[in-house]
Amino acid sequence: MVNVYYDQDADLGALEGKTIGIIGYGSQGHAHALNLRDNGQKVMVGLYPGSRSRDVAAAEGLEVADVPEVAEKSDVVMILIPDHVQGETYREQIAPNLKQGAALMFAHGFSIHYREVVPPENVDVMMVAPKAPGHRMRELFVEGVGVPSLLAVHQDASGNGKAIGLAYAKGIGCTGAGVLETTFKDETESDLFGEQSILCGGVTALVNAAFETLVEAGYPQEIAYFECLHELKMIVDLMYQGGHNYMHFSVSDTAEYGSLSRRDRIIDEHVRENMRAVLREIQDGTFAREWITENHEGRPRFGPMREAAQTAPIENIGKELRAMMPWMDPK
Repeated sequence: MVNVYYDQDADLGALEGKTIGIIGYGSQGHAHALNLRDNGQKVMVGLYPGSRSRDVAAAEGLEVADVPEVAEKSDVVMILIPDHVQGETYREQIAPNLKQGAALMFAHGFSIHYREVVPPENVDVMMVAPKAPGHRMRELFVEGVGVPSLLAVHQDASGNGKAIGLAYAKGIGCTGAGVLETTFKDETESDLFGEQSILCGGVTALVNAAFETLVEAGYPQEIAYFECLHELKMIVDLMYQGGHNYMHFSVSDTAEYGSLSRRDRIIDEHVRENMRAVLREIQDGTFAREWITENHEGRPRFGPMREAAQTAPIENIGKELRAMMPWMDPK
């Protein structure tokens, strides 16, 4: 069992007198900065000179500066820019300006685990990884709820790394929901695997395959879309609320029997072996090297794959059908 920490286990006093530098103001960055600010912390936002987010952050009353200045003035530096640019930004703008004895923090372990970022020995290195997109994290904070988070201490130069990490987690509202202790390795590898095997890659591939199977068999695209994509939210919501058992309890006996009797034919041993292969590529660094190289080369493979996914038939019919349901706030 992992250790779980709550409000009573964290003390915002560990951040007293400290300046927290948030590098980046995207989905996670804006939520971290605003939640910390609302919890009484001194926050600076570090952005590159031409960033469109500078005016957005300033309009919220946040102090905004270039990344090197924020690194120089901050006692805690949280890096919340995309994984593939963290290494270069750290080496060129953060490392030369990092205070001795500062705390360097991340919301994902990628750069530390795969050594894109190699910190000096005189700084604390921690991770606080909220388990929600930034906009949802901010919404629930405002509602007084908060989202669960992971905490890992990679390097504890000060002896206070865990206390600072827990205080930071409390500052962004996560200790109300629970903070699970982990390692950079376990968070990174399990997070990448979850994204690739089910949350993003696996589920979209399964939906597409089911949609295409129905359309190839002569069923209208509209019907296939509703059966294979639209209703997925209802099923996921049920699993989110009460696991697989609650989902099966909530659907018809016909649906439950079909699920239990056919699922191992859909996800068979061949699929499981592919999942194991994907996990091995994450564990041995193959995926990380591929992703870094892809970005260094200008994304020659990622671009065409993204274009193909965005223009797939299920996306075109989905756009038409979602326009019929304005209450969903179609994107």
